[in-house]
Amino acid sequence: MNIKRTNRISEEVRKIVSELILNGLKDPRISSMTTVTKVEVTRDLSFAKIYISVLGNEEEKSETIKGLNSAKGFIRKEIGNNIDLRYSPEPIFHLDESIEEAIRMSKLIDEVNKEAVNRDTNNE
Repeated sequence: MNIKRTNRISEEVRKIVSELILNGLKDPRISSMTTVTKVEVTRDLSFAKIYISVLGNEEEKSETIKGLNSAKGFIRKEIGNNIDLRYSPEPIFHLDESIEEAIRMSKLIDEVNKEAVNRDTNNE
């Protein structure tokens, strides 16, 4: 299958799932600080790997994944209703911690820069 088409479908699935997380799902386990970072649809369009980022502690992350997994059927149905495909892809949720890792790295860089400035002012 054409890679441009799978990329377009992946982006459409990302939009639909993002909208569902914001407005469509009423599960209290799903954190309000949940974002869809990336979607990869397989070439045969049978599966969609959905990477989500949850800002919060480990319990909130695991509860959000549980809530999304319990809503898989509804999410798949909504994907099928909004995208004209023969078969709607089965959603598979993965936790993406790249945003939190980037925040942690940014804080470490800031700390190193502050230490360098302090060291420079003490040496003068």
